[in-house]
Amino acid sequence: MTVLVLLTALWLGLLTSVSPCPLATNIAAVSFVSRRFAHPVAVLSAGVLYTLGRVLTYAMLGALIVAGLINASRISFFLQFSMGKFLGPAMILVGMVVLDLIRIPFPKGRWLARIEERAGSWGHPGSFVLGIIFALAFCPVSAALFFGGLIPLALEQDSSLLLPTIYGVGTGLPVAFFAVLFAVGLKRVGRIVHRMAAVELWARRLTGVIFILLGIYETVLALRGAV
Repeated sequence: MTVLVLLTALWLGLLTSVSPCPLATNIAAVSFVSRRFAHPVAVLSAGVLYTLGRVLTYAMLGALIVAGLINASRISFFLQFSMGKFLGPAMILVGMVVLDLIRIPFPKGRWLARIEERAGSWGHPGSFVLGIIFALAFCPVSAALFFGGLIPLALEQDSSLLLPTIYGVGTGLPVAFFAVLFAVGLKRVGRIVHRMAAVELWARRLTGVIFILLGIYETVLALRGAV
């Protein structure tokens, strides 16, 4: 497994965390958690627990999916001989979703707000639970990056634990950053978020274009092999 593969998993995690929907959710959750505690150390520890909940959720979910697909003999046999034919088109679709050329409707509801209020009364354990629940609340872009980016990469590398864990760490780094900001009481969080959103937009566009180009390349290779 090359360093480039490891960095790719980390990059997918970072991009997942700073995408508009997860970024807004993370900031709202960390802000909510911060208001529950007065001491900076308590605020920071709660933010770390929230981050840890997200990291472990993505890592374990990815590990379970990849390990299940690898260990299922029929599916493993199919992936071994046929994955190359579907990898290219799948990467093209992921790139189009990341670029908002294709929009996937996701159900919206108030259940997150209800869970947030309930978990908020649990203290530090509630912060950890919020991290788990909000990690599972996929948005279209985050779902595309996780299921269409990380999972095929982990399957191709036969990595049921390492790559999902690195991806989870990537999703947790920006959240930990905001937890530190709230802990020290930084007043310019909004300005930082605005700058982060601008960087995320170009990073997401670049990632989407790369996915489409790699998807075209993989598709051409698969078609040549079939001839």
